[in-house]
Amino acid sequence: MSDATTEGIHVHVESEYVEERSNPRDNYYFFAYRVTISNVGDQPAQLISRVWIITDSQGDEERVEGPGVVGEQPLLAPGQSFEYTSFCPLRTEFGTMHGTYRMVRPGGESFDAVIAPFSLETPNAVN
Repeated sequence: MSDATTEGIHVHVESEYVEERSNPRDNYYFFAYRVTISNVGDQPAQLISRVWIITDSQGDEERVEGPGVVGEQPLLAPGQSFEYTSFCPLRTEFGTMHGTYRMVRPGGESFDAVIAPFSLETPNAVN
């Protein structure tokens, strides 16, 4: 689980191992993560893009970036939240993810909302 707040944007993430979509014999471990982005500040902000850094237990790192999340660029007024679920396959039993969401205010100023590191791990992983 991870929690971080940047300029009034709170990002909460929980992850879980998805056994039925994994195949350990082929070094394929599938994880789901649920993200809740909440505007706890007093100004609107729109999520424009994302950057994820995914690191497996061997130290191999992958950078994933692109517009929006799950095909959307939500505008969050103060007090509003946006929730989505996404997935991440790994070649090892555990790893980590962290990153940022690029947010833009109505006046055009932008900032990166931090996604604090969280773990991806199978139930019996030893790290």
